[in-house]
Amino acid sequence: MATFLYKLGRFAFRRRRYVALLWVVALAGAIFASSAAPAPPEDSFSMPGTESQKALDLLEKRFPDASADGASARVVIRAPKGEKITSAKPKAEVEKLVAAIGKGPQVSSVDDPYKAQTVSKDGSTAYASVTYKVAATELTDKARDALTDATDTTRDAGFTVETGGDAVMAEQEMGSSAELIGIAISAVVLILTFGSLIAAGMPLLTALIGVGIGISSIAALGSVLDLSATTSTLAMMIGLAVGIDYALFIVSRYRAEIAEGREPEEAAGRAAGTAGSAVVFAGLTVVVALSGLAIVNIPILTKMGLAAAGTVVIAVLIALTMIPALLGFAGRKVLRRKDRKKPAGSLLDPHAKPKLGTRWARFVLRHPLSVLLVAVLGLGAVAVPAASLELGLPDEGTSAPDTTQRKAYDMLSDSFGAGFNGPLMVTVSKDSGVAAAAKTVGDSIGKIDGVATVTPAQANKAGDTAIMNVVPKTGPSDHETEELVKSIRSTADGIGSDTGSEILVTGQTAMTIDFSQTLDDALLPYLGLVVGLAFLLLMLVFRSILVPLKAALGFLLSVAAALGAVVAVFQWGWLADIVGVDQPGPIMSMMPIFMIGVVFGLAMDYEVFLVTRMREAYVHGARPGESVVTGFTHGGRVVAAAAIIMISVFSGFIMENDDMIKMMGFGLAIAVLFDAFVVRMAIVPAVLALLGKSAWWLPRWLDKLLPNVDVEGEKLHKNLGDTGAPEAETDRELAPAGR
Repeated sequence: MATFLYKLGRFAFRRRRYVALLWVVALAGAIFASSAAPAPPEDSFSMPGTESQKALDLLEKRFPDASADGASARVVIRAPKGEKITSAKPKAEVEKLVAAIGKGPQVSSVDDPYKAQTVSKDGSTAYASVTYKVAATELTDKARDALTDATDTTRDAGFTVETGGDAVMAEQEMGSSAELIGIAISAVVLILTFGSLIAAGMPLLTALIGVGIGISSIAALGSVLDLSATTSTLAMMIGLAVGIDYALFIVSRYRAEIAEGREPEEAAGRAAGTAGSAVVFAGLTVVVALSGLAIVNIPILTKMGLAAAGTVVIAVLIALTMIPALLGFAGRKVLRRKDRKKPAGSLLDPHAKPKLGTRWARFVLRHPLSVLLVAVLGLGAVAVPAASLELGLPDEGTSAPDTTQRKAYDMLSDSFGAGFNGPLMVTVSKDSGVAAAAKTVGDSIGKIDGVATVTPAQANKAGDTAIMNVVPKTGPSDHETEELVKSIRSTADGIGSDTGSEILVTGQTAMTIDFSQTLDDALLPYLGLVVGLAFLLLMLVFRSILVPLKAALGFLLSVAAALGAVVAVFQWGWLADIVGVDQPGPIMSMMPIFMIGVVFGLAMDYEVFLVTRMREAYVHGARPGESVVTGFTHGGRVVAAAAIIMISVFSGFIMENDDMIKMMGFGLAIAVLFDAFVVRMAIVPAVLALLGKSAWWLPRWLDKLLPNVDVEGEKLHKNLGDTGAPEAETDRELAPAGR
């Protein structure tokens, strides 16, 4: 592989105008295609194979009117203190409000609280359900303003009025602040790392082109592949981070080759052959991790993962071709200004003060056990909160306390019961006699502990399906509600057999429970698939068993610590004001598996970039300890810069209003911080120092079985005539550390 990429790098260097033009044309074509394509579809959430989804599919067929996807709102009205909402004067005011709402644009219907019997037992509170003709994303500002004006008028009359529902929530659009902050910090880090505006600009330029092509392609294919606008969020986040990092490593290697006296074209070829090989395998681990999300069998996760994986592939291709092309235009201008006019080969000063990475590596080699214990215990302490992880999906109960949605939620809970905000929907289907069967089902469910009320069943026109609402005594996110859903489902099996009907439980609360269970069931298979495939890839890269094993265990430690930090901030509320968490609550159900997939791929990036340079030094004759120092001398500063860039990109998304994006940005940023600076910079050299030559041990039979992909460029260096003879390796004796 190294030889092929060496030739590719030299080709791109010589044909730089054509290569650069090709990528510019690709970007322009993707942008044009996205502008000409139909608008992307709205987000659709489904969970194939779950009882909730099966019930929803049944309702869509049997109750087509009830399953309309129009926006909805609930207007909660509380009478002035000391008055009843059922008294003549308050009743007239409520009816006036209902009439005003009904005249609003795009309104389909408004339920009168007195006719619908949605008045609390104490007579203090009532609510009106509002449905719209269009989905929430299609509501006009006039429609939203009309609802606000009507409620404000009633407030002025002395009533407490709050509103909830998707019709009330303004669309949370991804702003440009996150990307701009990440790019700005990345630019500063690149300038400090390279000391050259030209060298710093290359990774930024290529990353923006790659992300532009990826996002535009997603938009262009949205209507064909059912990719919503949300699908591009992860692609943007990951594509920007890895695009900068991959280009950074190749530019850095090019500068190192120039410093050793290579001609620019030769330096570009060698950079592509060595650092480019690491980029390919690092990209593969990210693609494997993101594509593996398909195993969860939740379409929206699969689409987001595959879209982000496609953007990573584009980032790899650009790094391997456009970076050498840009280096052809820049030549020696990628060096610091003071170094550009120095003779070739004079940039390396053997008497210069050792770099920080070199000094750190030597320190770890002198105290490997102490460094290892401090790092492992520190991450273990941060990971402790992860044991209290509570999963759920956001609802209006997790909104900020000062929002109208949260106030409406609390008013309904106070007046109608905690479970009123999370009713369960039970469907009963039978070829004939469904009304009698549904009544039997309702009576049986009403006797189950934890059930507050069961509404009378409503049958469809065909008489083969009926639905009823079950209101729990506990709130939607309470553990008791989850147990109630299980009890109803277990009871339904027996009742269904007795009545000859099929009984299914769905609703928002049941869907949340099923969603969390689906993710829990998929977690171990997903971990096995991703870690297993990546282990094989890393074994090909490093020709070792212990190094990939160490990489996987280090990843598990860093992701556990990251989850602990997420729980502490978003669930417990530590540092909530600093991060911008309005209301601590359960961690989103998809967060752990999502973060595991993304962080695993990114963590392996640093493992490949850092340890590949160590492996390269080792196969060229360096002792194990020397190879660790060499890896940090050449790669430590660059890995640190890459990690800071990735952290800055992810941290920018913490400023977004979307709760999931905020949580993902924080989780990924803290995970990269732990993995890059604790696991890869401390635990990796400490473990390698303790293992010594044993770290690179591979049984001879396995060595013969595995294809040699030559990531470290051993064959390339031999072909170029500049390699030293590596030390003989054996699978019989494991040398102690330091030899």
